[in-house]
Amino acid sequence: MEIILQESISTLGKAGDVVKVADGYARNYLLPRGLALVADKKNLTNLERQRSRILARAAKLRDEHEALAAQLQAMELLVAVKVGEGDRLYGSVTAMDIAEAISAKGYPVDKRKIQIKEPIKVLGEHDVEIRLATDVAATVKIKVVSKAG
Repeated sequence: MEIILQESISTLGKAGDVVKVADGYARNYLLPRGLALVADKKNLTNLERQRSRILARAAKLRDEHEALAAQLQAMELLVAVKVGEGDRLYGSVTAMDIAEAISAKGYPVDKRKIQIKEPIKVLGEHDVEIRLATDVAATVKIKVVSKAG
């Protein structure tokens, strides 16, 4: 099925692109979420008329993501966790823990956008990548410390 992307999707393309995808993927995921439109004659003519608006919206969204990335890049997060003997963590620091710490600073970030290369299971400083958009990412310093008590 041919579709018109309403938003940029890293695996498919940028907003406004006409791409071919599996019917089920389009029907069950892209169309219900408003990420795409069916590429019929009516929608293609509308696309040509709205292309500049779509591109302007994509550029505005990219600028917002870049501004947020700059703010996140400058931030250093402190995550307090329970530790046992030998300063070993109970479990690990998860993407949800990091998302909550960022949200507490006033920057809500979806936990699915946080890319942790390997589980954080030791105290100290760690770099975590936050992929805000397909081409915008920020690296945040996470300082894992022992929770008092």
